[in-house]
Amino acid sequence: MPSYIAQGALPPKRHIQFRRPDGGLYAEELFSTKGFESVYSLLYHLRPPTATLEVRDWKRRVPTFSPNEPLRNRHFLTQYNKTTGDAIEARVPLVGNSDLTMYVADVTGPMEYFYRNVGGDELLFIHRGEGLLQTNFGELEYRARDYVVIPSGTTYRMLPTFPTRVVTWDSIGMVTIPKKYRNAFGQLEEAAPYYERDFRAPILRAPHEETGEFEVRVSNNGRNAIYIVQNHPCDVIGWDGYCYPYAFNVDEFMPITGKLHQPPPAHATFEAPGAAFCAFVPRMFDYHPLAIPVPYNHSSVDCDEILYYVSGNFMSRRGVSEGSITLHAAGAPHGPQPGAVESSLGKTSTDEIAVMVDTFKPLLIAQPALDLEDPKYFRSWIEETTKA
Repeated sequence: MPSYIAQGALPPKRHIQFRRPDGGLYAEELFSTKGFESVYSLLYHLRPPTATLEVRDWKRRVPTFSPNEPLRNRHFLTQYNKTTGDAIEARVPLVGNSDLTMYVADVTGPMEYFYRNVGGDELLFIHRGEGLLQTNFGELEYRARDYVVIPSGTTYRMLPTFPTRVVTWDSIGMVTIPKKYRNAFGQLEEAAPYYERDFRAPILRAPHEETGEFEVRVSNNGRNAIYIVQNHPCDVIGWDGYCYPYAFNVDEFMPITGKLHQPPPAHATFEAPGAAFCAFVPRMFDYHPLAIPVPYNHSSVDCDEILYYVSGNFMSRRGVSEGSITLHAAGAPHGPQPGAVESSLGKTSTDEIAVMVDTFKPLLIAQPALDLEDPKYFRSWIEETTKA
C-alpha cells in the first residue's frame, strides 16, 4: 500500500472502549489480510457491521472460458460492446485463468446495491467517464485514466456522474506496487515512476446513520450471495491502517526512458499473483542516433500479453483503435507490423496511452470476446507485395 492513513475519529489505542456521545460503544472492525499477518486497517462503525437480516441466493451469471485454440494472436473490438448497466451487471468477461479474470463494462447507471468481492483484489481502469466510488472507507472520486485498486473485502458501489467505460481485472490475491520500486521500509524509491503524493485515498465523510434494509452482493471465487443488512455499510466514524482502496491516474505516471528502446517491465505499474501490469503513456523516444522507437519483435515464451488501447496514435500497430484489445499469446511472436519500423524512424515522442497485463498462465477466452473478435488479426504482419 502507498502509506499509513488515519481518518475521522479514533480511540487512543486499538481494541479498547470507544464510546458514542450517547454512551454506547462504537463497533470496531479489523479489516485484515492473509490471516492477520499482512496489511490491515481498523474501522469504527456506529453500529456492528455484522447485523444481517437475511441471506438470499444470487443467481449470478458464471462466465465460461475456452482455450485459445488454435493458439494464435487475437484482436477483440470491445468498442462494439452493446451490454450496458451498472458497474457489476454490465461486466462482460473477456479472458481469464486461475489467477486473473478480465472484464470490460460500459456503465450507464448507478449501483442500487453494494458489492463485496472477497475472492481477491480488483484493479479497475477508467477509460472514460467520471463519478464516485462509495466505500466503507469513504468516498473516492474517479475520473478518466484512473487506476483504482479495491482490496478484497471492500464494500463499495459505483455512482457514475457521466457514462463510464471500465476495464476490470479480478485477481485471486493482492494487487501491489512492484517490489523493485520500494525500499526496505516500503517507501517508494526516488527512481520509481510515481510518488506517494500521486495516490488518492477515499475521503471519509459524515457517517450514514440510517438503519433499515441494505443490499450487499457478496462474491467469493464463484460462490455468491445477497446479504440484507440492518445498518448502512458506510456508517464508519473513523479508520486507520494500510489496507484501503485508492486511485492513481496514469497522467501522473513518469515513464522511464533510455538511449535504446525500454522493455515493458520499465513501464510496470502494479503486480499481482501470476500477473504484471504496465502502462504506456506519452513519453520521449530513445535518444541513440540510430534508435528504432517502436518495439522490437519478441517472443514472450512464458506469458500471454493483453493490451488495452486507450487513446493516441498506436504507431506499432495498425487496425486498432480506442477500446481494442490485443492478445499476444506465448508461442506466437509479435512486434511492429509491416512499415511501422521505417515510419517510426526520426520521431521523438509518442502520444499513445495503453494499459497492459502479462499473465504467466495461459489465458482462456470467454465467448463474448470471441463475438467481438477480428478473426484476421493474426495475418496483420504479412507484407503486401506488388505484382509486376
